[in-house]
Amino acid sequence: MPLTTVNHDIDCSKKEALLKNSGEEIAPVGIELWNNMLTPAGQKKPYHFREVPDPKCPSEKYPYIFTYRNSNYSPFPVVSRIEAQPQEMNLGTIIPCSDRNPSNAVPVSVHNLRPGHIKVIGALGDSLTSANGAGSSLNSIIDALIQYRGLSWSIGGDENLTTVTTLANIIREFNPSLVGFSIGKGNEDKPNSYLNQAVAGARSDDITQQIRRLINLMKNDSNINFQEDWKLITLFIGGNDLCDNCDDPIRNSPEYYIWNIQSALDILHKEVPHTFVNLVTILDVIPVRKLYQEKSTDCPRLIMRSICPCIFKPKDNSSEIENLAFLNRRYQEDTHRLVESGRYDTREDFTVVVQPLLEKAEMPMTPDGLPDASYFAPDCFHFHQKSHTQAARGLWNNMLEPIAEKTILQRIEAEITLKCPNQDQPYLMTYKNSNYTYHKENTPVYGSQMRCKDKAPSIEYPTSVHSLKPADVQVIAALGDSLTAGIGIGSAPNDMWDMHTQYRGLAWSIGGDASLKNVTTLPNILHEFNANLTGYSIGIGEFTETNAILNQAVPGAQARDLPDQVKRLVKIMKNYLKAKFDTDWKVITIFIGIQDLCNYCKDINHYSAVNFSNHVQEALDLLHTEVPKALVNLVEVMDLLPLRQLFLDSRLPCAVHLAEDQCSCLLSIKEGSLDLLMMEEAIKVYQSKIQKLIKSHKYDTREDFTVVLQPFLRNISLPVLQDGRVDTSFFAPDCFHFSQKSHSQLSRALWNNMLQPVGKKDVSFNFMDNITLSCPTPQHPFLGTFKNSNVTNPSENPTKLPDQNWGSNLPCSIQTESKEVPTSVHKLQPADIRVIAALGDSMMIAEGAKAIGLNDIKTAWRGISWGTGSDGSLETHTTLPNILKKFNPGLFGFSTGTQKETAGFNVAVGEATTWNISAQAHELVELMKKNPNLNYKEDWKLITIFIGVNDLCQHCLDKEAYSVEKYVNHLQEALDILYKELPRAFVNMVEIMELTGLHQMEREESKCILPGVSLCPCFLNAWNNSSDLQEMEIINRDFQIKSAMIFNSGRYDQRDDFAIVVQPFFRNTFLPLDSEGKPDLSFFAVDCFHFSERAHAEMAVALWNNMLEPVGYKQSYKHFTKERLKLKCPTSEYPYFFTSRNSQMYDSGLATKSNGDRVPYWTVIIAATTGILAGSLIVWGLMTHKINKYPRARNAAAEEKTTF
Repeated sequence: MPLTTVNHDIDCSKKEALLKNSGEEIAPVGIELWNNMLTPAGQKKPYHFREVPDPKCPSEKYPYIFTYRNSNYSPFPVVSRIEAQPQEMNLGTIIPCSDRNPSNAVPVSVHNLRPGHIKVIGALGDSLTSANGAGSSLNSIIDALIQYRGLSWSIGGDENLTTVTTLANIIREFNPSLVGFSIGKGNEDKPNSYLNQAVAGARSDDITQQIRRLINLMKNDSNINFQEDWKLITLFIGGNDLCDNCDDPIRNSPEYYIWNIQSALDILHKEVPHTFVNLVTILDVIPVRKLYQEKSTDCPRLIMRSICPCIFKPKDNSSEIENLAFLNRRYQEDTHRLVESGRYDTREDFTVVVQPLLEKAEMPMTPDGLPDASYFAPDCFHFHQKSHTQAARGLWNNMLEPIAEKTILQRIEAEITLKCPNQDQPYLMTYKNSNYTYHKENTPVYGSQMRCKDKAPSIEYPTSVHSLKPADVQVIAALGDSLTAGIGIGSAPNDMWDMHTQYRGLAWSIGGDASLKNVTTLPNILHEFNANLTGYSIGIGEFTETNAILNQAVPGAQARDLPDQVKRLVKIMKNYLKAKFDTDWKVITIFIGIQDLCNYCKDINHYSAVNFSNHVQEALDLLHTEVPKALVNLVEVMDLLPLRQLFLDSRLPCAVHLAEDQCSCLLSIKEGSLDLLMMEEAIKVYQSKIQKLIKSHKYDTREDFTVVLQPFLRNISLPVLQDGRVDTSFFAPDCFHFSQKSHSQLSRALWNNMLQPVGKKDVSFNFMDNITLSCPTPQHPFLGTFKNSNVTNPSENPTKLPDQNWGSNLPCSIQTESKEVPTSVHKLQPADIRVIAALGDSMMIAEGAKAIGLNDIKTAWRGISWGTGSDGSLETHTTLPNILKKFNPGLFGFSTGTQKETAGFNVAVGEATTWNISAQAHELVELMKKNPNLNYKEDWKLITIFIGVNDLCQHCLDKEAYSVEKYVNHLQEALDILYKELPRAFVNMVEIMELTGLHQMEREESKCILPGVSLCPCFLNAWNNSSDLQEMEIINRDFQIKSAMIFNSGRYDQRDDFAIVVQPFFRNTFLPLDSEGKPDLSFFAVDCFHFSERAHAEMAVALWNNMLEPVGYKQSYKHFTKERLKLKCPTSEYPYFFTSRNSQMYDSGLATKSNGDRVPYWTVIIAATTGILAGSLIVWGLMTHKINKYPRARNAAAEEKTTF
């Protein structure tokens, strides 16, 4: 009989229904069938047909008819899934944060980064980040191979946060414009994977490849501003390293793992700006064994063992499991140690933060106490979406927690509520905004990478010291004083009690502690070439102890003690069982002289340079007589005078009495005193005497012995922080001896000096330089000696005059700042200047200033830039900031080194024209406004502008674009910006130089490395006396005249706290000539166009002197000469920088003194302009005479633009 129902009569709200058959009978089987359709599979009841049940209704939660899939039920008997009763979890998340807006201004510092500032998200790692199996179906093992990247905890972007919880979806709540997240499924090559470049199966040694792909993707994506957009990159790797450790313990060792992590982070740190890196430590893998061991689960154990044999194969409590747990902890601890070294906190726009959320993760359990397999994919190893959800929540919270207070998710199944940024802590937390100081261990890592491919010894054992390769050296030794004995190298900051400890194993020239990977010393470098090297010292102790071995240096030793050290050394070497005295090649390093100079002023006869040289000669004579097969490094006497700055700056923890105790003759003398001049001369004479001794070739009479002077310490530049303080981390607690950080740098510099040919060795040392270890080459495979360098006169490169530094002496009695901070720019004294900055082109960034060839001609040596550089001190580098720092040591904004990160407020750009100058002005204003170290409204600022060379050099190529009018208009636009935006500013507008003189350069004869046509076609490509050249001379003058008219028009004279002053020392430029009447190349870079360090020093002198000269009386020409006492001083009558207004007081003074009538000030402006015109005629005549004296052929047609 057919079943029938009365349709549409069921009122589910009343839960009543009448079902009738063809007249009167009710059909119970129909109701039971209906009810079973609304019952999940696995819970359906058998049919009884005995009584009529109540019919069910679909619920709001389950409005559909149940199938196997939506019942989460397998038709096959799966005991564990039924018995485990997994806990239900909402995979979406509600974010409780009300304030999701970023700050109005995009931060320049990563320590002020809010979630809403993140514009780009990326991820690196293995299958846990590629999300293998995250969305897999129940029991579908094949699904575990599918990469559900859209569900990935750290970067997935499927749907939105209400349904899919990932870090990317959380951040999209703060910035809906976020890019980079992955969606859907597929491997890393799929477009939808985007910046999720994790690779299933990857190990730590694969990460660098992932980073390269990630960087390329970001650089080539039009939606990403690679330089400016803030990026969040999460790195999580290591599971596969641990899984394979038992099969390949070396490749998967903690050391190798951390090395790979460091290499990867180094690339990000070097190449990716504006980046916050989450480094998630590897999870505790041991708890995963519970899922494997639980018999009630249906985990595929064979597959689990193949995926990770080192976790699942060993038995409980076995040595294999203990070792695995130990390695797991080492991976985690070494990760923390790497980041806590501060290696990645050297830039303001980059940091790496360890996120430890998974470090102690336990196996999630059901209410019945069984391992909850629902958190895992069907392979019972990878994370299912539930785990990805919890990991995303945990990672987000970690990012908002201070460094020392980060949560570790021990119970993954626990409820996790998302945290919110707040007013007190609105930023993603870093070590800096957490006010956290990383714990520094006693032996931090100061290692180096040796990338030399050829490390082989000579094919035939060398008989000549001039054919000695690094790998031929079998014995190493050292003599000297406390620097070689290792005083204080490993002492903790402020631990003066430890200053007697001799850390011989860390000493730069002889220490052999650890290996090159974490301790950089000369022996550890040589050990890379010859593993059998011997003689180096290890550990701590006196020279008499056995571990000192061939390190016979003695703290406090003077040159007179050196012969006795030699005698001891020879005696030890002859009896040293690990070496063959007669046949093994030896390198012996001698460094002496510090204590002699420190006592020089007490007895100038006893400590004379002659006596010093005689003592050194006696020691070398002994070595020459007694020791066969030896190369002796004689390290030149160091110029210690810059170390005075450590004791002159009251902000540093260096007590003045320490200077008296350590080295009163050098460290305690006053600025500008006769004692200072005496010590400067003493250092030079010490150096000169030793140079003369070695150049005598007294020690080049045997084929198996030589002495090589290593001169890299002749001129030193102190490490300076951005706020102007010396970086004391380079020094031991006594502020005199060097820390391990410095010893690492010294050993790198010494090694490079040893490979450099005599005559071409580095003669300066900057503590902060990024010194890369050089390698022997096929052309120069030997350690450099006089003979194999092929020099007839072993003087250092005479063109560059490296035996001189380009410092200056300031004869002024140093002024203090004004009693009250002036409100008028016309009462501004040197000591009142707090901030220094610059706009301009490659001249302002010192492009090529210290270049030696094509490889570094484009390097910007900003630290020696005339306008903003502050490498070293005034005594070694004459720059405007180094002059001003004599008046105000707290000066801020200067440049150091060659990196953009240390450019300070030097926003000049190579190849810039006045078309770019407004953009530079905007950039400078924004940088100053955002800098927390600057009081934008109150601090007095000095800005120097020098621009226009490129406009002139390109004028003949495009007369409209580079016309005088455009030049003036662009300058005016930039000055308008500064005038409107900058409070309390004094602007130096350096007049554009006269370029005609550069035409005198005989470029081929001078061996200039670039053709003139590529540098300045409009001047260097024109015929002598041609109409083209004469036209450019006129244009050059027009640039000067019309720009001067704007500056003197009164346009910028309406504010009392702002002034623009034309500094005209370049108006009439005389090309410096040598004794033969030819251009003096020592003033030029190797391209014969940009200026060398020497010229930058001269420009700094000229600019400073111009600033102290009244308007209308300023020197408008520059003669390049080398004198250390050319700097002018403010006077008690005129202590201010001269402006147009306070120059009228000077005019009045002159008028009064001469009893004449007062000259109206407008005549000064007319006189200045007339002076330009008159100067044009005079200098044009002089230049024409010089040009005729050196005729040259015309270059090829100009096709390239200038790079000045």
